[in-house]
This record gives sequence, C-alpha cells and structure tokens, in this order.
Amino acid sequence: MDRQSYDPIQEMVDRETEAWNIQDVEALLDLFHPDMVWAWPPTGYDHDPKTWELEFGRFDRDRWRAEWQTLFDTHELVRNRRTTLRTDLSDEGDGGLAVVDINTLWRHQETGEDFRWKGRTAKIYSLVDGKWKLTSHWGALRFDEEGRPITLND
Repeated sequence: MDRQSYDPIQEMVDRETEAWNIQDVEALLDLFHPDMVWAWPPTGYDHDPKTWELEFGRFDRDRWRAEWQTLFDTHELVRNRRTTLRTDLSDEGDGGLAVVDINTLWRHQETGEDFRWKGRTAKIYSLVDGKWKLTSHWGALRFDEEGRPITLND
C-alpha cells in the first residue's frame, strides 16, 4: 500500500465529518466497530481521564441510532469545522490513529440554546474483515498553540 497516495484513516475522518454534516445517522453508525466505546471528558479542560464519562457505553446500533437521531431532529448544525492534525497507520497496516481538532456548534431548534463540541479528539481504528472501523474515540480536549493542555486553572 502506498501511504503517500492513499490514507484510509483520513478517509474515515472524512466519512465521519460528512455523516455529521448531512446528519445521516446510518452513515455515522456504519463507521463504528461493534466493540466501539466512546469516552468523553465532561469539559474540554478535563484532561485527567479519571473524570471522563462513558455516555453511550459499548456500541449498540439501535440505542446509538436513537440518541443521534434525537440530536439531528432537535438541533440545527450551525458549523462543523474539523482539522486533521495527524493520521498514522500501524506498521502492519491494520490499525490507525487520527488526531482531529473539532469546532462543532449545534443550536436547539426550539430554545436556541447552543451545544458545542470544541477541542482535540483522538480516534482509533482497526481493519476488520477488509473494512476500517472506529473502535475508540475520546475528546474534545483543549490545548494551546504549542499543544500544551489548557485547564480551567490556567
């Protein structure tokens, strides 16, 4: 595989971004491995994993579909800016990593309240039966321009 001309990890990031942009819950769910777990810090300043939450638990297509569809049905996507900072493949070509800065803003259709995802995320992928699947995701954490964690105490 020529890593220079084809980056399957960036392709996965792009597919996820497009699924959010067009609010296609099935396209989003198709990205996830059945053992996917999504860890999320309570705020972008909680870099210590002991504070993180597992909102959805292990991937359950029906449960996750209901959660994401509710978001899509009740919120307008105002912006979804994503910048990939790094992708990497394992030497064996069967594992991957993406580091992505996100700035996503949802607005509740009835209340007008904003709901934001902003910070740096990490996404872990595995090649399973010839298809890439997202196996783990965490973030979004805040960092400064030099890549140092920003905390509320800074």
